[in-house]
This record gives sequence, C-alpha cells and structure tokens, in this order.
Amino acid sequence: MLVTPDDVRLAARRLQGVIRPTPTALSSQLSERAGRPVYIKPEHLQRTGSFKIRGAYNAIVEGPPTEVVAASAGNHAQGVALAASLCGVRSTVFMPVGASFPKVEATRNYGADVRFAGTSVDDAIEVAFAYAKAQGARYIPPFDDARVIAGQGTVGLELQSEAPGAEAIVVPVGGGGLLAGVAVAADRAVFGAQAEGAPSMAVALDKGAPFELDHVETMADGIAIRRVSELTFEHAKSLCQGVITVGEEEISQAVLFLLERCKWVVEPAGAAGLAALLAGKIPGNGPVAVVLSGGNVDPLLLTRL
Repeated sequence: MLVTPDDVRLAARRLQGVIRPTPTALSSQLSERAGRPVYIKPEHLQRTGSFKIRGAYNAIVEGPPTEVVAASAGNHAQGVALAASLCGVRSTVFMPVGASFPKVEATRNYGADVRFAGTSVDDAIEVAFAYAKAQGARYIPPFDDARVIAGQGTVGLELQSEAPGAEAIVVPVGGGGLLAGVAVAADRAVFGAQAEGAPSMAVALDKGAPFELDHVETMADGIAIRRVSELTFEHAKSLCQGVITVGEEEISQAVLFLLERCKWVVEPAGAAGLAALLAGKIPGNGPVAVVLSGGNVDPLLLTRL
C-alpha cells in the first residue's frame, strides 16, 4: 500500500520541535550556473547532518519498543541513534566495514551500540535484520518502511510552501525512501538522481521491477544500494517522472561548486541531485528545487576531489 499525503502530514505533526528548520532559498550562484532559477533545500544542515532523522523518528515514536536495530553507511545510523535516544530506547546499529570514521563516531555519540557487518550497506542490512529477529527487537529499515517514507516526505511537504514556484523537485536516490516520500507530498514533477555506479532504482524502473545489482562502486556511499524495495519502487513507478544517473566527475563537480562558491560542505550522496541539474539532465528551463540531502563528509574524501 502506498503512503498517503495524510501519512506525511501526521509525520510532520510528530516532528514538530524535533527537527531543525531548513528553509528553502533561491541560490543566485546555482541559478547562474544552471541557467534557470534554483531553489535549495539544505537538509545537510538538519540534525545529524541529513534528512534521515525525519523518517527514523516517525518510525520509532509510533510505538517505541525497548530496543531498535538499524543498518546504514552512516546517515540513517545517526538518525536512528538520535531518534532512539529522544524516544528513550536503546539502539544497535550495524555499519559496513570501512564505513566513514566520522559517521561511525557520530553514531556512537548519539547513543547507539555500533557493530560492523559485511562490506556494503546491503550486507549490513541482512545482518541487522537477522539480529533484530533473534533479539526480539524492532528493525528500522533505511527506506523499506511506510513510516520511514512518510517521515522523509515531510521534506516535500515543506517544499510545497517554501518553493511554490518550482516546477520540479530533484532528490538524491539510494534505496528510494526520500524520493518516494517527496513524490507523495509534492504536487509537481519529482526526479531522482543516482550515481552511475549504483543505479538500483534506475535499473528497476527500466526492468519493471526491483533488481539486485551485482556490484556498486561510487564515492557517494550514502546512496550505494544494490537493490531498492518493492515499496519504494512502486512509489517511484507511480509518482515520479524519472530517475537520472550521474557520473563520479559530475558528482565531484557539484560537491566542489557547493564548497567553493556556496561555502557549503555537502557529501557526494547529498549532492547527486544538484549534479544531475548542473549536468543539464533535468528537463525544462523553469524554476527547480534541489534537495541537498546530507553533509556528513569524510574529510579524507575532500583530498581526493
């Protein structure tokens, strides 16, 4: 069953006083560079450094158990850790071996018991799900959950009033929770942007069903997902105008432009939507709103851009 606008509005009420306001603003630098008005939704300035606190809190607060379990490369991990702390429950988070050290430490600092499993987010998800089942704990998926999707959809709900003139919205896509939620809440064209090295949603839409990729490889670790879920796929298929892929160089250029011209530190995954726009891959020439979904950058990455 698809998430409804009423689900998103309920999530927005739950999140009052929990999330940090991230007002959308017209960017003169990006508008000049893109050749069209560009509105930016700065979710990299959200609590925990990404939009993920929205879905995590909405899922946990509905019926907090004694322990929640999650798996993530970093942003969902931090969102679950903080949301669990705010709800007064324990959290255990599985992260892939090699996860960004700053993200690991931040997740611990928000109160989670961090454990490592596998070499990818998909590996960590498999282990986390099994652990939650064995412990009788509640598993909080990074995207395959209606409550998580509804929470992420509050980004789209805010864009409705903050960027009423935008004809399209562009969001980064990993598992598709943000894309699905924004598409539910918004009454305009919604496009997703994925790394060419991890095109799970783009491939699913092309094939007509979720499809597991053999391998993913991209600097945008936050959206490096081998397979989207049936739930997020159905939302994308029904409500979105398309998912565009961007190369590593295009992502790098977007991250550097934000750093050098806008003085914003945005992680590669968070800049995927902007990368698609700056590469001229978003149709039309009217105003467009872009979600910068996360700012948790591994400092070592900046030396390689």
